Amino acid sequence: MNPSRRTVLIAGAAAGLSPLPAFAAARPRAGATPPYASYWYPDSLPAGSPGPGTTWRSLKSWRAADDPDLVFNAASVPLAARFAPTPANTTARSGQARIQALVSFGPTSSNPSQGSATADYYALTHWAYLDELVFWGGSAGEGLILAPNAPIVDAAHRHGVPVLGNIFLPPVAYGGQLQWTRDLVQKDATGHCPLAAQLVAVAAAHGFDGWFVNAETGGGNTALGRAMLGFVKELKALAAAQGQRVTWYDAMTVNGTVGWQGALNSQNQAFFQAADDMFVDFRWSAATLASSGTKAEQPGRSRYELWAGIDVESNGSDTSVDWDAIVPPGKPHVASIGFYRPEWTRNHLPAGRRAPEDFHAADDRFWTGRSLDPSRPDASDPWRAPAVSVADRSTVTSLPFATVFNTGHGLRWYEDGSVTSDAPWNHLGLQDRLPARRWVVRTAGERPAVSFDFADAWRGGSSVLVEGELDQPVVVDLYATRLPFGVNTVVELTCRTDVGAVNVELAVATAEPSSAGATPPYTYLAVSPVNSGLAVKSVNGWHTVTLPLTGLTGTGAGTVHALGVRLTATDGPVRWRLGGLAVRDTVAAPAAPTGARVTAATGGDLRLAWNAAPGAVRHYELHRILPDDTRRFLGGTCQHAFFLTGLQPEQGERAARFELRAVGELYTTSTPVDVTHPW
Repeated sequence: MNPSRRTVLIAGAAAGLSPLPAFAAARPRAGATPPYASYWYPDSLPAGSPGPGTTWRSLKSWRAADDPDLVFNAASVPLAARFAPTPANTTARSGQARIQALVSFGPTSSNPSQGSATADYYALTHWAYLDELVFWGGSAGEGLILAPNAPIVDAAHRHGVPVLGNIFLPPVAYGGQLQWTRDLVQKDATGHCPLAAQLVAVAAAHGFDGWFVNAETGGGNTALGRAMLGFVKELKALAAAQGQRVTWYDAMTVNGTVGWQGALNSQNQAFFQAADDMFVDFRWSAATLASSGTKAEQPGRSRYELWAGIDVESNGSDTSVDWDAIVPPGKPHVASIGFYRPEWTRNHLPAGRRAPEDFHAADDRFWTGRSLDPSRPDASDPWRAPAVSVADRSTVTSLPFATVFNTGHGLRWYEDGSVTSDAPWNHLGLQDRLPARRWVVRTAGERPAVSFDFADAWRGGSSVLVEGELDQPVVVDLYATRLPFGVNTVVELTCRTDVGAVNVELAVATAEPSSAGATPPYTYLAVSPVNSGLAVKSVNGWHTVTLPLTGLTGTGAGTVHALGVRLTATDGPVRWRLGGLAVRDTVAAPAAPTGARVTAATGGDLRLAWNAAPGAVRHYELHRILPDDTRRFLGGTCQHAFFLTGLQPEQGERAARFELRAVGELYTTSTPVDVTHPW
């Protein structure tokens, strides 16, 4: 980095916050259009013309090599392995009920591929309780088959959650046409289903994990039912060969008609057997779930491959649910949980008043419960939140591990505690692996408020804020881990005290808690800028302290099972921020990308592309270099392409100058790739 360059606020949201490819000097010939998440009809298209902003496409004719948006839409983060730590409470269980969520992140058409210039977004962060995410959507007037956009898949995969695309054959009342069902299950001259192969190819090219099949168009017959069953079997066989999954929705029956059963029974069991699992329609009862679980187990399947549908679109955590029919306390769970539209936690907030803090407060209430502490559930809460019944999982298992507590959306963008963009943004691909148990707070005194805060950050868009009297020492659990450490392993903690005074200690456990709900066996390591034995770096009021782990065991090596912080106030009340946490042996910068170029341009709208940097890269970041050498953050992405919109030349500027960098797991950056674009 040129030391003479200064950071600058970005004026407005015109630059967006999508991933950008770098620029070449030559002006490209083609026009630049925004990339959107992919959607199709199976084969035939509706009569007439599509509405504004909608493009009608046939999946049967799709080819990866011909898809100009695939470079923007292909996820790059592999599905992480995860483990179940000792549960945070005595009621949450591993190996029983699982959770699926059907989420609409945006409209079917015009759903941006790589984030957008608003913080008002369903930035899902409670991945630790999820086992499967369905990218919900589809409509008769836009398209029926949806491929998840890359930021969602990348964030989910970072937390070990598979993501499914959606196949929606809508009811006739919503414009469904039986021809589209016939198109989907058609066979070629060899007797195979060409659309099954296409669906598997789409998932492989886009980097997601399979399909949710929702056939709700009525009017079919037994022949169509047989054809659909053959299609699902072929889809499952082809998908399994690629490590993909298939979930069936309880709608079409084996006789080809649509009849929502609310159970696993003779009308849909063949489809369940053909698929990996089944979403049981909302019509279930305690009796039908019990019989469904028994029926699932008869051929050797698991009852937890049945998702008991819970419609939370209208009332969210105020929804009345017969929880004992699914996850009875003190007894084996009956089935798994299928949430329909949990993005209520965002959507129920008044338009124009969807501040990130308000969304996360509602989302924590939904996933954690009224106590807002999974280690002490509120037994009187009528909403039995996932944290009460289902054990959380973690993917924090290898070095280096780092987080800046970035939730994937924000009101600004920060680097080293300074604002380098004042444009609101969302991009889930930039989300960190986040604390799963929000928030476990251990204290004998008054419990402080703990939350993600968007008013200030060390890097990205958010930090962890602890605020309260702190009349007794407070331990905040952060991560359950399986991190190996040795003689060279250190922890870096970046924090800042805004109000009051507080002694900070890093909490490290090298073994599991003695039982579910117990405190990890922490050792506390002092974190103090005045401690001359520690390496300390102070920037913009933030202090980064480096602590060695060599004294934790007699051998100097072991495994970190839990990380947290202990705060002891010396002058209260306290307002304290945690901006970053890293565990590492060494520090290395990633290699730089190559071949950065502008692939299309229309005025200030640009499509960019580059070749991936060799080695491990977390994501890429793009800055604009202004005529006075100040740096303006434009966006980041895990992909190798980026779209910019609404760029304007600065006064006297004959060419726009950009810097593209690769960013590593420790947030170290490569040397910049400088590119220009003539105006």
